[in-house]
Amino acid sequence: MLSKPTMRKMWLCSVPALLTSVALLAQAPPSGQPSTAGQQQQPPSSATASPGDTAGNTAPSGQNFGDQAFIAKALEGNAAEVQLGQLAQQQSQSNDVKQFAQKMVSDHTQMTDKWLKPVAKQMGVSESKGPSKKDKKLIEKLQGMSGEQFDTEYIQAMLKDHKADLKDFQNEAQMAQDPSVKQIAQQGANIISQHLQMIEQIAQKHNVPVEGKSKDVSSSK
Repeated sequence: MLSKPTMRKMWLCSVPALLTSVALLAQAPPSGQPSTAGQQQQPPSSATASPGDTAGNTAPSGQNFGDQAFIAKALEGNAAEVQLGQLAQQQSQSNDVKQFAQKMVSDHTQMTDKWLKPVAKQMGVSESKGPSKKDKKLIEKLQGMSGEQFDTEYIQAMLKDHKADLKDFQNEAQMAQDPSVKQIAQQGANIISQHLQMIEQIAQKHNVPVEGKSKDVSSSK
């Protein structure tokens, strides 16, 4: 057995080591929680971020309401352009109007299928059930027309719609928070601008008044 003086000496030597161990334990992270030192907290992922977006979107999903509304409206507008184009190919008697209408069907169908629908699905936007109530009334009105009367009404409608759509797409290209929506707005604005210039030329041939030609729009780019 160890003598009492020897045991007391061993106990005094172990006290500093014990205090050091207690200090180290106090500095260690709690059990089950890994240390975050040197790790960068990742921002919340955007439901609409494109797969190639490495910058990250830190905006809350609620702030993307404007982008969602734009996509929903664009889907409705494209549906109307397609139905009106199909109607024009049947009701018009002018080759230039029919060719324009065919391009409307082709371009707006591709915009919907390749651009809008994938992003709408990613953003949780309900798929369009067709044109808006306003456009449905226009379609019903044009269904009762033919020949020159149809051409005049259709051209006027295309002038009005494309001017409004161009403004909407250009605004969204500036205001969009989601990178995919911004790209759609930018590319869509270019296509709609081309359509507007085409229908303005057709309007002049058919003596349909054109207010505020799109030349100002193209020259400002």
